[in-house]
Amino acid sequence: MSSNTLGRLGPSGPSGSRARFLPGLAAAPEAEEIDLVALARVLWRGKLWIAAAAVLFATAGWLWATRVAVPYYTAQATVVLEPSQASVVNLDSVVAGLGTDQLSINTEAEVLTSRRLMERLTGRLDLTADPEFNRWLGAEILPPPAVQHDTTLRAVAAAISVANLKASYVFEITAVTTDPAKSAALASALAEVYVADRLQVKFDATEAATGWLTERVAALKRELEASETAVQAFTAGTDLVSPEALAALGRQLKDNRARRADLARTRDAAAAELAALRAALTAGLGTGLGTGLGTGLGTGDGAALAAAGDATLAQLVADGAGPARIAARAETVAARLEDRRAGAEARITALAAAAEGLAAAYQAQSADLVRLEQMKREAEASRALYEYFLTRLKETAVQQGIQQADARVLSEAAPPLGPSAPRTRRTLVLMMLLGGVAAAALIALREMLNTGVRTAEALEAETGHAVFGQVPKIPARARAEVLAHLVENPTSAAAEAVRNLRTSLMLSNVDRPPQVILSTSAMPGEGKTTLAIALAQNYARLGRKVLLVEGDLRRRVFGEYFALAQNNGLRAVLGAENSFEAVVQPVAALGADVLTGGKSATNAADLFTSDRFATLIKGLRQRYDIIIIDMPPVLLVPDARIVAPRADAVLFAVKWDHTSRAQVAEAIRQFELAGTKITGLVLTQIDPKGMKKYGYAGKYGAYGTYKSDYYAC
Repeated sequence: MSSNTLGRLGPSGPSGSRARFLPGLAAAPEAEEIDLVALARVLWRGKLWIAAAAVLFATAGWLWATRVAVPYYTAQATVVLEPSQASVVNLDSVVAGLGTDQLSINTEAEVLTSRRLMERLTGRLDLTADPEFNRWLGAEILPPPAVQHDTTLRAVAAAISVANLKASYVFEITAVTTDPAKSAALASALAEVYVADRLQVKFDATEAATGWLTERVAALKRELEASETAVQAFTAGTDLVSPEALAALGRQLKDNRARRADLARTRDAAAAELAALRAALTAGLGTGLGTGLGTGLGTGDGAALAAAGDATLAQLVADGAGPARIAARAETVAARLEDRRAGAEARITALAAAAEGLAAAYQAQSADLVRLEQMKREAEASRALYEYFLTRLKETAVQQGIQQADARVLSEAAPPLGPSAPRTRRTLVLMMLLGGVAAAALIALREMLNTGVRTAEALEAETGHAVFGQVPKIPARARAEVLAHLVENPTSAAAEAVRNLRTSLMLSNVDRPPQVILSTSAMPGEGKTTLAIALAQNYARLGRKVLLVEGDLRRRVFGEYFALAQNNGLRAVLGAENSFEAVVQPVAALGADVLTGGKSATNAADLFTSDRFATLIKGLRQRYDIIIIDMPPVLLVPDARIVAPRADAVLFAVKWDHTSRAQVAEAIRQFELAGTKITGLVLTQIDPKGMKKYGYAGKYGAYGTYKSDYYAC
């Protein structure tokens, strides 16, 4: 940015460090920041441009809003979702109602802008025939109807927006078109289409459910009839018993087993008794042969015969009857035991045969009963399923006539009274702001791109050298009028500025005030010659003997400032062509002598490095109080750097708001490379009106603000 606005990085001070300087503020080393105060001053200086740009943009915005822009009208209709509804009849609905979570609400918002609803809305309002939505109407070559239809759907969708009011089930349907009635019709129609769509969805679902239930009930009915027929056929073709009879049959099997067990015990007991009887009888007969049987039996054998259970045999044994009688009776008893054993065996065999039949019958009837029960259960399940679906079919059939949409139109759209776009007031405000911002940006950009210097403080901060004076622009149309203005207006702002410069120069070295003063600049046209002339005239008014030397041998512009008798001068003296007394010319208006540059074929730099020039300067010091040498620009030729060591003070002119910082810095660097320091800087050709315009008149250019009080032109 420029030194007098937003600041920049540049050389600061003798140390050569880089610093950022801001007008009106001290330099801030190693800082990169924006001076808001400086920026505000810049914008304030350009307030008229900003205001003009704001008015211009506002006018353009008004013309666009009222003459060019197509007005658009916005209409809104509202739809409310009803997730929970009172049932007319206490029947379960085929289609589930809307959810109450945010996902369900967002889904409905997408449904409202879906292509299906856009198609229904387009067909309902015949929007394909509306040029606002079908841009192909009126074209020389029409695309296929499908393309026109798709174009219309896209345009309709772009004209409609849906928003869900926070923490509610209410949706706002907004339609924007070029016609107020059309906008209202579009928003209201979409609301109605959505409600009808919700009802149609339920109706279609119920109708589909009814059809499916009808087919399912018919199939279940056939399955039930087949199941019942199978049960009847199985019952008729099978000799079945009831579960009670089957249980009685089981009890018979159990009794059979118990009786066989008893008979087996009886048989085994009879067999055991028979075996013991025969064993005892055999043993007794063998030992008692030839004697009495009763006395021949042992104690155990007798007990065995007695235990046969026959009282008669037991009495015979006890009485010691003869063997024949005991044997006969024993045979009788043995025959009876055998009969009892054989009878038990026969009965066991018969019961076993009967048990096999009972077991076969029980097993067969058990299998038939299980199958019958299974068939009955299947039939009952078919009946239950059939009855359930039949009930749902009846309920669904009833619901077809009492379906309600789970959304309703809360309010229809009304035609808007005025256009919603463009908003003239808003457009004016925005365009005014845009114009002001654009102008402010251009002003700031211009300041950033400006490389000139407008204040002494900025110049000092940039270079690190003191500014000895600030000389305003002298109001002269030609160079010949410069001296006349200074002579005729000794109390003018320019004269006072030169007087201040002279004072600063004299105070720069109180013990040895400078005698030989060199005036130079970075580039031509920066006022160094005018500065040298004005300074010479000012010194001469003090009664000093002053010599003004034209050291710029290449341009030689003194002839444009003074009416001189001859052009021979410094070149002739240094070339030994003329004496100094022969070429020096007094100028009465200046009050000082003038030594022009003169013509010569010798290079100027060679002349200034010669011993004759050093001798000339030494001699001039003896003849004059003040010697002011006007030298050429530093960046063009080396003359000023060559002569500077011969001078007591070097004044470096910087043209106000013109000379770039880079040029100033490079010129100063050239002097430093030559081992010479600049004594002071002079800000020249300051425009008082410009200073006031830029906001520096009060602080940096007193002659700008207080000119009428202190200065006489």
